[in-house]
Amino acid sequence: MTIHRSTAGASAGATAETLLAIFAGLSASLVGIGLARFAYTPLLPPMIQQHWFAASSVASLGAANLAGYLIGALSGRGLARYGSPVAVMRLMMLLTSVSFLACAFPLSEVWFFCWRLLSGVSGGAVMVLVSGVVLHQVPAEKRGLASGAIFLGIGLGVALSGTMVPLMLTVSLRAAWLTLGVVALLLTFASWGAWPAQDGAHKVPTLASPRRSRMSRPMRLLMAQYALMAVGLVPEMMFLVDYISRARGKGGGLGAAAWVAYGVGAMAGPVLYGLAADRWGARAAIRLALAAQVVAVPGLMAATSNAALIALAAVIGSFPAGAVPLALGRVHELMEDPHARQAMWSRATVCFALSQALSGYAYSAVYGLTGGHHLVLFGLGAGALLIAFALDARGQDVRHRPACAQ
Repeated sequence: MTIHRSTAGASAGATAETLLAIFAGLSASLVGIGLARFAYTPLLPPMIQQHWFAASSVASLGAANLAGYLIGALSGRGLARYGSPVAVMRLMMLLTSVSFLACAFPLSEVWFFCWRLLSGVSGGAVMVLVSGVVLHQVPAEKRGLASGAIFLGIGLGVALSGTMVPLMLTVSLRAAWLTLGVVALLLTFASWGAWPAQDGAHKVPTLASPRRSRMSRPMRLLMAQYALMAVGLVPEMMFLVDYISRARGKGGGLGAAAWVAYGVGAMAGPVLYGLAADRWGARAAIRLALAAQVVAVPGLMAATSNAALIALAAVIGSFPAGAVPLALGRVHELMEDPHARQAMWSRATVCFALSQALSGYAYSAVYGLTGGHHLVLFGLGAGALLIAFALDARGQDVRHRPACAQ
């Protein structure tokens, strides 16, 4: 009886620690990516209308976050070696919070660019580190769902920005930025003590790099797909609200509603895609997700009714956050050694970040050259998603067993 009670108590304690760790990871993805990146989209039209910056500059300043994300993805594991992954994530969440407060005062384009860049750095570092900190506590058969729960924070950030930003814009544009900063600070402090302990039996694994081995064909394929996903999801991520409210002439109300729908999709995407990866395998789930996007993006371009625009915004919104647990799940399918997985996930994140940053600036340039022609941008994104789907539409799965990972 005593043994059973002791075992039950230990199990309950482990479950509580796991849930707290998932909450901390969710908060980090919410602040570092969900708010830092996606809250900018509903702020873009009022920033143009209130003449904070020119339209072309606002698009480029938005892409600064994507460039910072690449820097964070490249430097995150290196920063963790000087302290700990948890310390880095706490610092990154604080940095993002301060960046929101600083962006409430557009002193110059350089000032704004630097703070948007730094907010991107925090998102990239969080993406590289958070799975290694949290998922080591989760049973293998539940990791798809757990990773979906962590990256649910991205969707929550989109949903919060879609509801909170329009509300605060009724006060002022500055109030919207300041509110984002306060919310980010509250989440930072709420999750401060929820991260896994770094000593004793629950010490977070180190992020020592394995020796580099030649990447297998399935892994190279995943890298290519993940890069193309990044290219494909950027146009709607940056310009959805501007497209519906200004280009389609639907007004700010429907633009805000579409962004809320995008946020609802972003909340559902990580969990649904994670469950799909647990049930059918990550590779099959990636195929299904890409197929849905290949249909939804052209559908958004052709849709005429408000209801169709809202529904398609939700489907498209499920992908940016949902693609993350799918790619992470695929890395877990292909790599058995935990250190090799962490290193490969870092490479995948860098690949995604590089494609996202380059395409972000490319789309901004096309936006300026075409006079704000959104359909060209959406068409380019849909093409990238179609290529990603076509790359792996057929073929048998091969499990990669790294021989030299340490």
